[in-house]
Formats: sequence, C-alpha cells, structure tokens
Amino acid sequence: MSKPELEFHHPAGEWTAPEGAGPGVLERVLADDGSGLRTTALVRWEPGTDTSAQGVARHDFWEEVYLVAGSLHDLTLDRTFTRGSYACRPPGMPHGPWTSEEGVTMLVFTYPATDAAD
Repeated sequence: MSKPELEFHHPAGEWTAPEGAGPGVLERVLADDGSGLRTTALVRWEPGTDTSAQGVARHDFWEEVYLVAGSLHDLTLDRTFTRGSYACRPPGMPHGPWTSEEGVTMLVFTYPATDAAD
C-alpha cells in the first residue's frame, strides 16, 4: 500500500495527540498509507515539553526527523539540536529522552524496516 498522490496544498488536518505521546506533543499527519506503517507528519512539542518519564525510545521502524523550528535537548547526549538539524534512525536505535524549553516543530517520516532493503 502506498501514500496518496498529493499536489502542493496547505494541509488542513487536525493537530492531534499521537498514541502514547506525553503531554504537550501534537501531530498533523500530512500523508499516510492507511496502514499506519508509512507516515509523513508535522510533530509539534509545546514549550516546556519533557519526555523524561518515557525514558529512552526505540522503535521497530525507520524514523527520519527534520527540525523545522525551535529546538530539542537530548538528555542522554546532553546536546541541543536546533532548526535545520536532521536525524535518520534505523529500527532499534536508542534516542532521547528529550526536553524542549522553547518548543519545536519537526517533519517526521516513518516506514517499516523492510522498506530500507527494498
């Protein structure tokens, strides 16, 4: 299954809390394949968001993240990443937890582990 064909437009989807997300985290899905396996979304963290309670994250899917605005502070690495920073995380890669004092907006792509080998 693939994502829909979409020409340039202004996305009008609702900002919703992703399943399992902590307080202050919202997403606007831009495109998905209907299965939830391949998504493109804007993810917004409100100022003061802290994911410490969730600990280090690991997924069974690929995740690519581009910071569009704001910044994130990685508590494990003790590093702050700002607008224009990019991450490409293979399945199982540990990352976070994070805080965002000023808030952050990210463009996030997710896809199954098998897509990388195709």
